Amino acid sequence: MAKLQSLDPSTPMFAQFQEKTGPIVLANTFLVPKERTESFLALFQRQSEFMKAQPGFVSLQMHQGTAGSDLLMNVAVWESTEALARAFGSPDFRRLAAEFPDDIVSYPHIFEQIDV
Repeated sequence: MAKLQSLDPSTPMFAQFQEKTGPIVLANTFLVPKERTESFLALFQRQSEFMKAQPGFVSLQMHQGTAGSDLLMNVAVWESTEALARAFGSPDFRRLAAEFPDDIVSYPHIFEQIDV
């Protein structure tokens, strides 16, 4: 299973599920060794098909770092933290997540849109 790291150590991912809000954006940055990129994306495709079928899912896009970076970033929009938490907590999602190799590091964080 991929190793989860907090992007903001003062606000761990699962603590963010406690705040009932929405719509939200899940930005999940992955550190993926080059030799695993292809297999990672194949697994992620299966996981994304599951997520797309979940209530409250809105959209997602995967992005790749430039200049030879080992980073990939998924940006997913959800109607609420509750919807995302239900999807993350499902046994089917957990089985899919367990398939990711241990040398993948995931940095997920939930965001709300603000006016600037």
